[in-house]
Amino acid sequence: MKPALIFDMDGVLVDNTPYQARAFQLLFRDLGLRTNAHQLLKRLNGMPAPDILKTVFRHPVPRKQLEEYATQREFLYRTLYWSKRRELPGLSAFLRAARTAGHSIGLGTGSGAETISYIVDYLQLRPFFDVIVGKDDVAKGKPHPDTFAAVAARLGVPPAHCIVFEDAVLGEQAAYRAGMRCVGVATSLQAADFQAPLTVIQNFTDLTPARLLALLEEQPEAPRPGRRRHD
Repeated sequence: MKPALIFDMDGVLVDNTPYQARAFQLLFRDLGLRTNAHQLLKRLNGMPAPDILKTVFRHPVPRKQLEEYATQREFLYRTLYWSKRRELPGLSAFLRAARTAGHSIGLGTGSGAETISYIVDYLQLRPFFDVIVGKDDVAKGKPHPDTFAAVAARLGVPPAHCIVFEDAVLGEQAAYRAGMRCVGVATSLQAADFQAPLTVIQNFTDLTPARLLALLEEQPEAPRPGRRRHD
């Protein structure tokens, strides 16, 4: 069985984390908060936005209010990123080669349907994915394994035969909790920030399905998840 390939969206299909951070920083300014968004996302990127926002307040904030703040942040992000949307170099070619080589392909993201469409449909990437799972399809987002487990289940592929592409520490941990291997995508992190990836890539220009299979033989079992960075 060829391994299934499961992709995160933000920071993997596109290099948009700087714009995500800028949107958070503008929101924090409006709320009178002094949190550094870049440092925050280095630790918590991959979590649902309301959960990230929950960590910046010293007092309890109702979930409904956190979701409203997340909606504001989303509007700021889309405005900032509107004319900058580009796929990561080599992505379409790699997806096409993976499809030709017989790999099933899924997308597992913490974003909702509209945000997925904002990226995936604008860049005309949807035909590459057999399955797309977003935040509305699972009870718990990353670093819980639910998102990637749901993709694997819908693809009909055992977790042990899945490779996740992730740019975030918590996303990598979610992959290991799901019993999968992971390729790190270093759009916003350094290679050393990842725990135990098959490899770390800057983009998809030099990666081939054959190279991926060779790397898989070097790591026959999924790593055990390490301690979460925000614990």
